[in-house]
Amino acid sequence: MNHNEKAAHLEEKKLGSEEIYHGRILHVTRDTVLLENGTEAIREVIHHPGGACVVALTDAGEVLMVRQFRYPHAAETLELPAGKLEYGEDPLTCATRELREEAGASAPKLEPLGYLYPTPAYDKEVIYMYLARNLTLSGTQDLDTDEFLDVVRVPLREAVEMVMRNELPDAKTQIALLKAARLLEQEAQNKAD
Repeated sequence: MNHNEKAAHLEEKKLGSEEIYHGRILHVTRDTVLLENGTEAIREVIHHPGGACVVALTDAGEVLMVRQFRYPHAAETLELPAGKLEYGEDPLTCATRELREEAGASAPKLEPLGYLYPTPAYDKEVIYMYLARNLTLSGTQDLDTDEFLDVVRVPLREAVEMVMRNELPDAKTQIALLKAARLLEQEAQNKAD
């Protein structure tokens, strides 16, 4: 099927929902749905308010990244500054806040790079991606009490190579870096034309 063709699958209709967990960051429901063939199925859904991440690019072409320990994977990761939206919060507001809090930086404008569904099969989370240029670097972080991270500067070209070498396994970081690099390539090409 060509990606431009009209969708052939009907929406699954929710018949009922039972909350099975409610936590500080997310909650989980078990939904009964009616499928397009008329049968019923169970869908377990994680409800998450979403998040935002920022490719913060310095004038020297370096990306501000954060190194932190991620408990679920028992590993230290290198990621873009990012954070969770409050329910109903504008993603741009979240991205601006996280850039300041995690990287000690601000920018006059954050350019949208789109959004992604990290795990569309069972999670409602949407992550919004932004590019920040013309940074003002205060160097002062404002971390949450349970947040421990270091800011690391990585040349954008090297960060893209790290994605390709599978050294940055975080999905939002991979996608946002590749989209930012492509956008900058297109801008450079347009200037050259």
